[in-house]
Amino acid sequence: MSLRGWVALCLVVGTIGWWTTRSPGAPAAAGGATVRCPAPPGVLAGDPPLQSPVPGDFREVRLAAATLQPLAGFSLEARVLSREDYSLGRESDLSPTDLALGWGRMRDDAVLSRLDIDQSNRWYHYRWQGAPPIPLSEIINSSANMHMIPANAATAKELGRVRAGDKVRIDGWLVEADAPDGWHWRSSLSREDSGGGACEVVYVCSIARE
Repeated sequence: MSLRGWVALCLVVGTIGWWTTRSPGAPAAAGGATVRCPAPPGVLAGDPPLQSPVPGDFREVRLAAATLQPLAGFSLEARVLSREDYSLGRESDLSPTDLALGWGRMRDDAVLSRLDIDQSNRWYHYRWQGAPPIPLSEIINSSANMHMIPANAATAKELGRVRAGDKVRIDGWLVEADAPDGWHWRSSLSREDSGGGACEVVYVCSIARE
């Protein structure tokens, strides 16, 4: 390969590396809007995800892409089973990253070593050979794919550092997003559902890794 060809290849590889490792940003606020993300009640260490009522003074978050209606406070400690970033589709205007998260026995190495886990098209998939390591109902109730909407640049930066295997604490709000053209995206409010509409849409006030 000529020197010119080698330099060109390095430039292409370097550009791809920057693109695939850059941290996604937070969605922009609507013009003149003040973005708020008050902390919800926090989950206790070791407990399943905590869902709480929305206070009367927190009614909406006006973003350029859509207005978020808080449906419930949300706090959880979980293990990151998988992570997937997205740049296409209406959802990516709000949520650049999905995290598949597990709690309870879905944090244990002995269980996860027997599951094949991946994400695609805003879905979270798990497979096993033979019998499942724990009952299927427990897998469903103790894990979920969650669409992350970072509330600010600091949260977006921390979200960009999260990797599979990390233990994280996330505090925020389950939301419904409504755009002026009628497009909407609504969070599940149950940890026991599966299939279409079962993912949580989380407006993330803070995320911390252990």
